[in-house]
Amino acid sequence: MSRNAEVAARFEEMADLLEAQDVEYKPRSYRRAAENIREHPTPIEDLAAEGKAAVEEIDGVGDALASKVVEYVETGEIEELEDLRDQLPVDMAALTSVEGVGPKTVGTLYEALGITTLDELEAAARDGEIREVSGFGAKTESNILENIPFARQAQERELLGDARPVAEELLDYLRAADPVERADVAGSLRRWRETIGDVDVLVASSTGEAAVDAFLDWAAVDERIESGTTKASVRARDMRVDLRVVVPEEFGSALQYFTGSKDHNVHLRNLAIDRDLKMNEYGVFDVSEVEDADEAGQRAGRRIGGETEAEMYDALDLPLVPPELREDRGEIEAAQAGELPDLLEAGELRGDLHTHTDWSDGGESIETMIAGADERGDDYICISDHATGPGMVGGVGLDDGELREQMDAVAEAAADADIDVFHGVEANIDADGGLSVGDDVLAELDIVIASPHSGLDADREVATDRLVAAVEHPETDILGHPTGRLINDRPGLAPDMDRLAVAAADAKTALEVNANPHRLDLNDEAVRTAVEAGATIAINTDAHGTGELPLRRYGVHTARRGWAETGEVLNTRSAADVRSWLE
Repeated sequence: MSRNAEVAARFEEMADLLEAQDVEYKPRSYRRAAENIREHPTPIEDLAAEGKAAVEEIDGVGDALASKVVEYVETGEIEELEDLRDQLPVDMAALTSVEGVGPKTVGTLYEALGITTLDELEAAARDGEIREVSGFGAKTESNILENIPFARQAQERELLGDARPVAEELLDYLRAADPVERADVAGSLRRWRETIGDVDVLVASSTGEAAVDAFLDWAAVDERIESGTTKASVRARDMRVDLRVVVPEEFGSALQYFTGSKDHNVHLRNLAIDRDLKMNEYGVFDVSEVEDADEAGQRAGRRIGGETEAEMYDALDLPLVPPELREDRGEIEAAQAGELPDLLEAGELRGDLHTHTDWSDGGESIETMIAGADERGDDYICISDHATGPGMVGGVGLDDGELREQMDAVAEAAADADIDVFHGVEANIDADGGLSVGDDVLAELDIVIASPHSGLDADREVATDRLVAAVEHPETDILGHPTGRLINDRPGLAPDMDRLAVAAADAKTALEVNANPHRLDLNDEAVRTAVEAGATIAINTDAHGTGELPLRRYGVHTARRGWAETGEVLNTRSAADVRSWLE
């Protein structure tokens, strides 16, 4: 795992702290550098090892910022960031997670009321103190108070896209360690939930203390929280990581148990009880001849399985249930009936139907994006830059004339490409469900993605009417990130998914699973509603650079959590079949 996201987060924090102190220009430079560092395909630590000049090759990273990158990689700190934290000792991430509270608001409230934490912000709002600050009022204070619960929830959970790479870096390290025989992630991370509490890792080893020592020696460890002979917890890469070590013959049962979910496991244990079996983290045991199985100990009875997960399910005459489905939402009944879905696999996507270039707010050219998809082994890509319209600021979107100009540029690049290239647009959905591009231009494009970028606080009925109108537009092919949510940032729209899914199925408009870990929109439950209604799913990255193309795996696993099969996903099809579907 590269440290790009880690460095980017430090630059974003610096931008927020500078903005909070009314510093001009610098925050924009830090944010631009952060975005480009995060998306850069080369690990930032490798560039830093080559020297400052190599770091400066990243767009938007000049001499001063490159020095800070090298400083952080070598020392784990940026002196200027520490100084800024001393000057403004606030929990910036927590405070700005409240919708409507930006860095400047944080700075103002610190100066006026000394607010540094979410608790202090809530107390001030409840006491009516915020409305007394110049530039604020009762309405602003009420909005802040209303949005604090969502912010608290967001602070308790890490994004899947932040946690998964950390876990995989640790797994690579542990699997190479001598005391470790097997290792895997567990918990909600293994079930690919959109957010997780901690990173949970399970290890099989005959020498537990040696495995714990190896874990504690991991280079990414910043702080040791606690450790014992079979357990340890640390902070690494800005998150808590928990290790549990079991003996090899109990690895399968422990992995099944600690993967969860709790409701799934309780359901399985009840099935086991009905068969005179006992199922727990140590294995599955026949307790038919044990007088009081509950009092006889965790390993009482004749052990009939536990080395592998499959043995745990086989003891109940069940097939192995994929981790993504283990939420007790009907998967056990489906397994009993032999009706588990044949889930989509990660390697089955053949292209990306939603990407951006430097014609709008992307960071790379049309040609570079095409080459990036080709290098990944894709059969096709769709160039779909933003159009002007509601929610687009700063001249980001293309007007109708510019879209026509881009048609020629895409056609020229496609002629030289070894993969198929679709030309599309991400049009904006207005308040009434109309699209921000003329119908005559839409008709000339291969793919039209209609996405909401404004009015994301509309009530359920208004939101549903608006999105249904968009999917029923005769030129709409895909409804992009349908709710407009940003996980742990804003909740987005909450449409009636049953009604929207039926409308999409009837209109033959695909519903997008936006694979960016900040979105995962549609979410898993909405995907299941969509596929049950017969709607088509499109899994896209919404990539703004080639570095984001690998994010598709998060969309794949979100779709799997929604019980999606291969045939229900548009971009598992060949380019010719996609064109046929579009027609």
